[in-house]
Amino acid sequence: MPDSGGSRAQREHIPTSGTRPGTDSAPLPPHGDAGALSVDPGAPQVTAPAGLPAGAEAGGLKAARRTGFLVTMVLGGLTALPPLSMDMYLPALPAVTDSLSAPAATIQLTLTACLAGMALGQLVVGPMSDRWGRRRPLLLGMVVYVIATAICALAPSAELLIGFRLLQGLAGAAGIVIARAVVRDLYDGVEMARFFSTLMLISGVAPIIAPLIGGQVMRFTDWRGIFVVLTGVGIVLTLVVWKWLHETLEPGSRHTGGVGEALRTMRGLLADRVFTGYMVTGGLAFAVLFAYISASPFVVQEIYGASPQTFSLLFGLNSIGLIAVGQINGKLLVGRISLDKVLGFGLAVIVLAAVALLLMTTGVFGEVGLVPVAAGLFVLMSAMGVAMPNTNAQALMRTKHAAGSASALLGTSSFLIGAIASPLVGIAGEDTAVPMAVVQVVCAVAAVGCFLGLCRPWQRVGREAGGL
Repeated sequence: MPDSGGSRAQREHIPTSGTRPGTDSAPLPPHGDAGALSVDPGAPQVTAPAGLPAGAEAGGLKAARRTGFLVTMVLGGLTALPPLSMDMYLPALPAVTDSLSAPAATIQLTLTACLAGMALGQLVVGPMSDRWGRRRPLLLGMVVYVIATAICALAPSAELLIGFRLLQGLAGAAGIVIARAVVRDLYDGVEMARFFSTLMLISGVAPIIAPLIGGQVMRFTDWRGIFVVLTGVGIVLTLVVWKWLHETLEPGSRHTGGVGEALRTMRGLLADRVFTGYMVTGGLAFAVLFAYISASPFVVQEIYGASPQTFSLLFGLNSIGLIAVGQINGKLLVGRISLDKVLGFGLAVIVLAAVALLLMTTGVFGEVGLVPVAAGLFVLMSAMGVAMPNTNAQALMRTKHAAGSASALLGTSSFLIGAIASPLVGIAGEDTAVPMAVVQVVCAVAAVGCFLGLCRPWQRVGREAGGL
C-alpha cells in the first residue's frame, strides 16, 4: 500500500544498518541523509528475517491499518493518561496543601515526582519494548499504574503522596513511550507527522476535561476522590489495551541483547547531532508548558482570585487552542510546508508570548487583570500545537531500528527538563507570577537556540520529500 513518506510494510525487509549474521543480504547505509543516525558498530544489529515473504509482512501491517481507527483511539488514550493524571489533580493543589498541612512548594513536588517518574520510567520501558515487543511491557506498566494510583488516594502525608506519585509516574511511562513506538512501527514520513497531530487531537481532550472533572469531583468529595476516579480510568484503559491493542513489533525486528546493547543504542542516538537537537528543543518547549501547568493553579486562583471552576474553564480553553493549532498543523501544513519552517514559527510565537507574560507580571504595563494574562497563556499554549508534534516527528524520522529507545529518550528529556522547571515556578512564593514567566522565557529562548544551533534546518532545505 503506497503512502507518502513510505510505510512500514514497504521498508520492513530492508536492514536498517548492518545485517544479521547468517544472512546473505548486503549491508545498506543508514536511513536518511548523510547526517542521519549511525549506530555503534559494536552493537548487535536487528534486521527483518531474511526468508520472510514481503507479502506476508505487508498483509500483517495492512491488517493493522484496517483497524487504524481503533488503534488511534487506544494510542490516544495511552497518550492522554499523563495529562489526565496531572490535570485532574491541578484544581485540588490548594486543597491538598491545607489537608496535609504542607507548604505549597512541597505539594508541587507531587507534580515533580510524577513527572520525574514518567521520565525515568521511559528509559526502562523503551528498551524493554524493543526487546520483548510493545504489548507485554505496556500491560505490566498499566497494572502497576492502577495499584499506585489507588494507594495515592489513601496517602496520609505529603511525603507518602510524593512517593506514590513517583511510582505512578514510573508505571504510567509505559503508555507514553510505547504509544510513540507503535506509531513509529506503523508509519513513516508525512503519515507519521499527521498521525502525531491526530494523537494530539485525542490526547488533547484530556487537558480540557480533566480539570473540569477534577473541579466537579471536588464539589462532592475531597482531593482523594480524584485519585479514585483516576484508578477507574486506569482499569478501563488496561482492559482496552489487553483486548484490542495487538503487537506491532515483528519478532525478527526485536533486539536480543541486554542492558549493554540498550546503552549502546542510546549512545548511537545521542551521537546524532540533529536527533539530539530536536530532542532537547522538544524538552525545553515542554518545560515552558509544564511551568504553566505547575504555576497556573496558584496564579489563576490565588493571585487573581478565580474559582476552581473558572480555572478549569480557562485551562480547557487553552487546551482547545493547542488542539486546534495541532489539527491545522496535521491537516493543512504537513506535506505542504517544511516541518522545520512550521516548527520555527511556533517557537518564535512561544518566545513572544512568554516575553509578553513576563512584561505583564513584572508590572511594565501597570497592574493587569486576569484577562490579559489569560490571553497570553492562550497564545503560548496554542503554539505548542506545532512545536510538540513536529519535534517528535522530525526526531523519530531519523531512526527506524530502535523506535522504543528513541521514544524513551524523547520522553525522558522532556519530562526531566519539565521536572526541573516545576519547582522553580514557586521559588518566590504564591503571591507572584514572575517566576513562572521567567522560567518560560528562559526555556523558550533556549529551545530556539537548540533548534538553530543543533538542528540547523537551513542545511537540509529541499533534501527531504514532502516538505520534510
